[in-house]
Amino acid sequence: MGARIKQRLKYLLGGDMIAGLALTFRYIFKPKVTINYPYEKGPISPRFRGEHALRRYADGSERCIACKLCEAVCPALAITIEAAPAADGSRRTTRYDIDMTKCINCGLCQEVCPVGAIVEGPNFEYATWTHEELIYDKARLLENGDRWEPLIAANLAADKGCADGGKT
Repeated sequence: MGARIKQRLKYLLGGDMIAGLALTFRYIFKPKVTINYPYEKGPISPRFRGEHALRRYADGSERCIACKLCEAVCPALAITIEAAPAADGSRRTTRYDIDMTKCINCGLCQEVCPVGAIVEGPNFEYATWTHEELIYDKARLLENGDRWEPLIAANLAADKGCADGGKT
């Protein structure tokens, strides 16, 4: 019976409201932890998986050897690769497409690539107006790789350092 009376008194005197206001006033004068997103950007982890990119070697040649492992491992079937022999006798891609509307950003394509050709870069702002703009062809992927290469290389080096406990 005493608990019931206590509960009704708390209700009549606005105990929950007072507790809520006390919590509000406790935090109202503390520094804010949010950021003003479009103008300020927070830190991104080196392992962040964003927009895809195809990387090149230092001499400018494409890394992709058309092994098609990324196409085989993709659970969303978002990657399409066609290959042909290059002038030097090696296999190179003639078509490398990724449908970003199908992609689930799992990172399996990056993990399975034996030469580190396909990576998921640091860019997360790639919204478009049409579906066709989200079907990335080889030229767009190479352009992304060229644009983000310094940051991608730094992120991969930082990730490698994290993966082996900082031994390298």
